Amino acid sequence: MHPAFSVIFLTTLIGAAQGMFMALVTGQVYGLANLLAPQDSVSFYAMGSLLALILLGGGLVAAVFHLGKPSYFLTRAWRGVTQWRTSWLSRELIALPAFMFLVFLYAVVHYFGWTQPWFVIKGVIPVDASLVIGILGVIMSVVLFVCTAMIYASLRFLQEWHSPLTVANFIFFGLASGFTMAAAFSAWAGVDLVGFYGTWAVVFTVIAAITRGFSMLRNSRIKHKSTMKTALGIRHTKITQRSMGFMGGSFNTREYFHGASNGTVQTVRLFFLLNVFAVPVALLAASNALESAYLPMLAFVVQYVGLVAERWYFFTEGKHPQNLYYQTVG
Repeated sequence: MHPAFSVIFLTTLIGAAQGMFMALVTGQVYGLANLLAPQDSVSFYAMGSLLALILLGGGLVAAVFHLGKPSYFLTRAWRGVTQWRTSWLSRELIALPAFMFLVFLYAVVHYFGWTQPWFVIKGVIPVDASLVIGILGVIMSVVLFVCTAMIYASLRFLQEWHSPLTVANFIFFGLASGFTMAAAFSAWAGVDLVGFYGTWAVVFTVIAAITRGFSMLRNSRIKHKSTMKTALGIRHTKITQRSMGFMGGSFNTREYFHGASNGTVQTVRLFFLLNVFAVPVALLAASNALESAYLPMLAFVVQYVGLVAERWYFFTEGKHPQNLYYQTVG
């Protein structure tokens, strides 16, 4: 498939924002349970939520540029929501603004200090409006992860994507980048949570490496159902495509094939394996040992660049059956 950078930035930006918000709520729960030192509502939770909203807004901007006519977004976007019964894209269009609204409420409650406890669970965990909104936001974040991933995992004819591993990869990549961002944000804010978030970021990065490794292994062993024989209905032992039927390019050749050489694809694969998994883990480990405030920030930047490359590679993995016809010029 053709890797559209608008979709690449959409999925990676909102994934990092979802992970970042889930990290904030995790830190709050630990703080309320006296497992971590409580943090300031305005400078940490409100500002952290604002950062997540900025990333979500950037993802929306990228999505608009993916449209054939971006000017139609405001006037016709509502039509996409009407197909929510059958379309994962429609469900994503519902889940994304709902999640953004909860993140906004979470930021507002912390900014204005509306955190007086409503009741206390077993005399340990005080429950307030921010905690309730945060938990709802975490649930909606998981729903959004599933909706986004299922846009691709639900496509049966793209066998490389049609797997539960696609959903797992979207979730764990988002958690890894989000918790790495939380560690970077803690370092920037001077909050003593770099080790906490960095440890969780390493855990999620390792899990993401395992699930992505399994998906790449699975994809390398796929026996495609569509072949030249099945496409043409001819049982000849040797069938070779000599022409796509026309001399110039078309929508088919642009949108359903990446057009990159095998060497380029393999280089991108090596690049993302290093920058999504190995380098960020090393930088986060070094930041704990050296107590550096800059290494977590560098770890997030490196990992995000790697995630952009990973998502590019994810799209090139998808082999559309129509390419049996349209990728050879006679």
